[in-house]
Amino acid sequence: MGNSKTIGKDTRKAFIKLGTCSQTFFYTLNREFGHPLEAEERAADPLAGGIMQQGHQCGMLWGAALAVGAEAYRRNENCAQASAVAITATQHLMKSFSDRTESVNCSDITGCDWSSTLSMAKYFFSGRFISCFKLAENWAPEAITSATAGLSCKPTELTQLPISCASEAAKKMGASDEEMVMVAGFAGGLGLSGHACGALSAAIWMNTLALSRKQKLKTTVRNPVAENTLKAFYAETDNEILCSKISGQCFKTIDDHAKFIKEGGCDKLINILAQS
Repeated sequence: MGNSKTIGKDTRKAFIKLGTCSQTFFYTLNREFGHPLEAEERAADPLAGGIMQQGHQCGMLWGAALAVGAEAYRRNENCAQASAVAITATQHLMKSFSDRTESVNCSDITGCDWSSTLSMAKYFFSGRFISCFKLAENWAPEAITSATAGLSCKPTELTQLPISCASEAAKKMGASDEEMVMVAGFAGGLGLSGHACGALSAAIWMNTLALSRKQKLKTTVRNPVAENTLKAFYAETDNEILCSKISGQCFKTIDDHAKFIKEGGCDKLINILAQS
């Protein structure tokens, strides 16, 4: 890993250039690992602002989780082991991030209601957006350290074949093995945290990736396929987005989550997302 100050400054520059926190951290960690993925990084744009600007988990976390998923795929012999490592590494990222910010949610960090034009205007014209650049600069070295530590962990207590709700949604959308592992850390509301649905983010990313590859868009922040995915999701969940409420439980272990999915948990919702 390079010098922390250099990494921080480079991340800030990338943020200014790329425009979204989600793409920035996918980009930053991929280059730290030595494997750029331009189309995949660009497709992470809609996860900024807490998933389509819904104010949930910060886009920095979604982007970083995609990067550790990609690296987990490269480092492990099979997809099951890689998925378990991706979830574990994402948990490391979540802890590192929350230790710095006290909340993983965009709305708490920015104080902005992204659904309100007035709130967004105040956020930008007051200069509060600068705090996101500072956070990116400060957390980037820590994100790399926590990601590296998490990727080195090999879960050994598993009794279930690791399955991720996000990976299952991606699989039904035609994802490659690599893409399935890339989103594996989204499981259970991102690292089994119970926050906003990981399968939803996986579907948004997969649909946006297909669009990005087809049209080679410079930005994918707002796009019709992602908006349609979110609309279909809310229609099925009666506007609920939290994993803990949709599933009716908080997953303590990778095994708990795998068992839930194997027994048909969220199967209908996953199918709806896959068809979105």
